[in-house]
Amino acid sequence: MSLKIVVCVKYVPDATGDRTFAEDLTTDRDAVDGLLSELDEYAVEQALRIAEDADDAEVIALTIGPEDATDALRKALSMGADRAVHVEDDDLHGTDALGTSLVLAKAIEHTGFDLVVCGMASTDGGMGVVPAMLAERLGVPQVTLLSELSVADGAVTGRRDGDAATERLRASLPAVVSVTDQSGEARYPSFKGIMAAKKKPVETLDLEDLDIEPSQVGLAGARTTVLSATERPPRTAGEIVTDEGEGGKQLAAFLAERKFI
Repeated sequence: MSLKIVVCVKYVPDATGDRTFAEDLTTDRDAVDGLLSELDEYAVEQALRIAEDADDAEVIALTIGPEDATDALRKALSMGADRAVHVEDDDLHGTDALGTSLVLAKAIEHTGFDLVVCGMASTDGGMGVVPAMLAERLGVPQVTLLSELSVADGAVTGRRDGDAATERLRASLPAVVSVTDQSGEARYPSFKGIMAAKKKPVETLDLEDLDIEPSQVGLAGARTTVLSATERPPRTAGEIVTDEGEGGKQLAAFLAERKFI
């Protein structure tokens, strides 16, 4: 029996760029270059490892986003995913985590699945709640924030490392999991993989295909919204202390004045 693995990936603004908000207080995705979220690369890697250990498995990369989000899918395909699904619709602009989980769930039901693999969070939103919401919508177990996982005998097992303890977790398939950046270094796409990715199928879906009303997503359907945003003030030059034998005392006074010591 084939194991069908859906890995959710996101096209995000480059974190090294000058990220900002658009006029409607959504993330300005045109101001900087976009790329596959680094945290989602770990999800792709784990999906591929599970597939490699299985007798028969398929890895499907899934994303929601504008036309350029295809670049994130191509990166996943060049790493080794078999095919991709791209949900693209103008009415998705401004969709929050709840709306995102709805669209992802509908797309996953469309493709079919045994296991859904997500990153621990997106590098643009950073909420980390979508995997749990997704599991709730799909009606399957969730095993989140794993630093190690495997699939065998119709179940997924994994390790979650906390501040004070390590947990061993197990859930029967189908299930949703999320993995941390400690789960294993993501592979670099080979030249052969990059060339092969150009020929792999990418299915495009819109809201109508998924039977989702526009009012359920986008800014109109968002349950959370940004009310205001203030540009971060520029860094000041700071105070320069010239050490003429009293530098230590001046430093201590500086720290004490700000209640650091």
